[in-house]
Amino acid sequence: MCFSSEGVLPYQSIQTLVSKKHILSSTPIENSQIQPSSIDLRLGYRAWRLQASFLPGTNSTVGERLEDLAMHEIDLSQGCIFEKNCVYLVLLKESANLPSGITAFANTKSSIGRLDLLTRLITDYGAEFDRVSESYKGPLYAEVSPRSFSVLVRTGMRLNQIRFRNGNAPTPTLIGKGLPENITFSSLHGDPTSGINFSIDLKPRKGQSIGFKAKSHTPLIDLDRVNYYRVSDFWDRIEPESDRLILDPGAFYILMSKETVVVPPQYAAEMAPYMAMMGEFRVHYAGFFDPGFGYEAEGGKGSRGVLEVRCHEAPFTLQDGQVIGRLIYERMAEEPKILYGSKLNSNYQGQKLRLSKHFCHENA
Repeated sequence: MCFSSEGVLPYQSIQTLVSKKHILSSTPIENSQIQPSSIDLRLGYRAWRLQASFLPGTNSTVGERLEDLAMHEIDLSQGCIFEKNCVYLVLLKESANLPSGITAFANTKSSIGRLDLLTRLITDYGAEFDRVSESYKGPLYAEVSPRSFSVLVRTGMRLNQIRFRNGNAPTPTLIGKGLPENITFSSLHGDPTSGINFSIDLKPRKGQSIGFKAKSHTPLIDLDRVNYYRVSDFWDRIEPESDRLILDPGAFYILMSKETVVVPPQYAAEMAPYMAMMGEFRVHYAGFFDPGFGYEAEGGKGSRGVLEVRCHEAPFTLQDGQVIGRLIYERMAEEPKILYGSKLNSNYQGQKLRLSKHFCHENA
């Protein structure tokens, strides 16, 4: 199979990969799985409770490593509780039969990341998480580790998604040309040829929360329940009196970027850490930004980026306006036939501060 242009493959090309059986599944792939620049992956029937996270490495299959690391096998068909701070591996319904020149990379879906549910893709002979090598033929697995809440999962649930790239890894590209005229970048945002910096919004607002902090002891979350759970059962609101926030070690936060995000139709985007040595915390970025994200929202002014932040070994102070990450843009091989937004009933178009779809919005 040969695609004419290099870049991230769009909706219509992913459909071609499916029809040509370069993406396989134990049950038919649903149209709703295919997004403007990715495809949702579904949990299969078999899962394993693990002693620890692992990568198989270039000389082993996942099955070979499971012989040493699996504690017991789980049937997901009737549902199973994945407990907080435990590690699980799930064989996905989808598998890969990639043609020459096509590689793939995965990420957690937005709603799953906002639950602090760490989900990473693993392949046979894989030396990296969330990466599928050129011409890979074999099963796909999801490593799942709940960090803040125990969750109920079932066969068919979609926790992560995968993109496909034709050609080499992306090279720096000027993205300003494709943005609406009212979107500009200041010196804070850095050189747009290598990504756009974004900062944290901690400006106090009377009577409004600027973020949420996960509670330590909470009920179970059934991932199939949407707009169901009370925010107060799972989250403490953050309403600071100053423009700074001290992060507690081990705590998980939902915060918001100062900047809005706009992804033109000819681009896809992903967030990346600003720099590894900037502090004792980690910003987890769930999901990709599809072409069209923020493009039609608020009159073209974009949508805020919701940030999942976890503090590590020592308390760390964040200041309003502090740069904490970078938005990396990559060209699409061609413009998708469908875009992120209202026509797809996209959950987070035009978002501001917002928890995952599992919580009652009127209480958020």
